[in-house]
Amino acid sequence: MSNAALKTPRSIVYLSAGFVIFWVIIASFPFFWTLWGSFKVQGDFFSKADWRNALWGTRTIVETGGPFTGAGYHGAWVQEEFWRAALNTFIVVFFTVVISLTLGTLGGYALARSGARYAFWLLMIALVFRAMPHITLVSGYMLPFFQWNLWGHLPTTIIVLVAINQPFTLWMLHSFFLNIPKDLDESAKVDGCTQFQAFRHVIIPVMWPGVITTGLFSFLLAYNDFAVTSMLLSESNRTMVPAIAGFLGSTFEEGNVMFAVAAVVSATAPLFVLVMFFQRQIVSGLTAGAVKG
Repeated sequence: MSNAALKTPRSIVYLSAGFVIFWVIIASFPFFWTLWGSFKVQGDFFSKADWRNALWGTRTIVETGGPFTGAGYHGAWVQEEFWRAALNTFIVVFFTVVISLTLGTLGGYALARSGARYAFWLLMIALVFRAMPHITLVSGYMLPFFQWNLWGHLPTTIIVLVAINQPFTLWMLHSFFLNIPKDLDESAKVDGCTQFQAFRHVIIPVMWPGVITTGLFSFLLAYNDFAVTSMLLSESNRTMVPAIAGFLGSTFEEGNVMFAVAAVVSATAPLFVLVMFFQRQIVSGLTAGAVKG
């Protein structure tokens, strides 16, 4: 068959390109609109008179003398000390990802290489816990944490997030290990490696895209969590997402919505950078986990 016969019609190419462009615009518009609005005052970004005030900065010019202002970022990061919430988020995310990946790689490798019947039932039990709502699991920790005076601290939240995240990392890494031939382990043992040395020096380098993919999803779970962190952390130790909710205030206390808008942009921007930086590893990792070798 000639190349001309196999060539995709131009109409299909244009239609596909148009659909992708339309989808990108629709998906990215909320973030860029929020980014633009974070440099305005509340009277412009939430204007009831004319939504175009958010474009031109009518009230922003009147109140600050220019079409843009960094008052929202200054108020969130300096006045309300949002940097403390960012630091707490980094601590929680770092230890959650490290512990989850360490236990997940060891457990996933052991279950993938084990021929015992209990390996299947362990994975089934993990799947049941994964399917349960997070709030159900958190409620079981509340009473002992209060009794032992552990409520409100970062380590307790890390423990709960690891417990919630572990079934997912175990299942995902287990599927990746199944795609790696056992011949690699046996070849390493023939060369004089122990089981753990074969795992560390031979299997993990091959598994690296899968580890990065799983680590990213673990990161997103801990980074974006609201239910667990808002219930288990005190106000002084809260992470970014509960802190953003705190900027909005409540029925009893007035908040500052522009602090929340600036904080949302600050919390979302690192996710874009992270995904763009690890995009190749994510794609290769998901592809490797989707095809059984």
